Amino acid sequence: MKEDTLAKIRATTILAVRKDGKSVMAGDGQVSLGETIMKHKAKKVRFMYKEKVMVGFAGAAADAFNLFERLEGKLEKFNGKLNRAAVELAKDWRTDKILRRLEALLLAMDKDHTLIISGTGDIIEPDESVAAIGSGGPYALAAARALLAHSDLDAAAIAMEAMKITSSICLYTNEEIEVHELE
Repeated sequence: MKEDTLAKIRATTILAVRKDGKSVMAGDGQVSLGETIMKHKAKKVRFMYKEKVMVGFAGAAADAFNLFERLEGKLEKFNGKLNRAAVELAKDWRTDKILRRLEALLLAMDKDHTLIISGTGDIIEPDESVAAIGSGGPYALAAARALLAHSDLDAAAIAMEAMKITSSICLYTNEEIEVHELE
C-alpha cells in the first residue's frame, strides 16, 4: 500500500475475539481527520447477511461503506458463505479501476471464520482466535492474546478490556467502545 494509504488506515481499532464458542467484535468510536478528532461515537462494526456476519473497518469511511455494500451483495450471492464472498470482493477490489483506489481494511467474522480483507487482494485468516486492524490493532491484539491466555474472562469481556487498554495507548482509539456478539 502507498504510504498515504497507511496514514489514513491508522485511524481506528477493530478487534475480533473467539472464545468458548462465542464470537465478538469490538470497535471504538473515534473518527479522526489528520490530527483532529471529528467524531467520538461512530459505528464501525456492522451486521450483515441475516445478522450472521459481522464486519468492521479501518480507513476512509466512505470507502468502507462502499466495501460494506459490495461485501453484503457478495454474501447474498453466495448464501452467506463468508470465505467465498471475501474472495470475490478481494478480486473485484484489486482489479476494478475505481475500487482499487479505495483505502480501507475490513475485518469480517462469521461463526466459523475470521478474515482480514485488504484492497491488495489479501485475505488473511489468522491462526489464533483473535484478529485486529487499524492503528490500535497491534495493541488490541497483544492485549487480547494476553487476556485469553491469562484470564477467565469471556470473549466479550476480553474484547472490552483489550480495547480499553488500547484506548489508553493509541491516539486514534477512544473509550467509546461497542462490543457486538454473533448469536
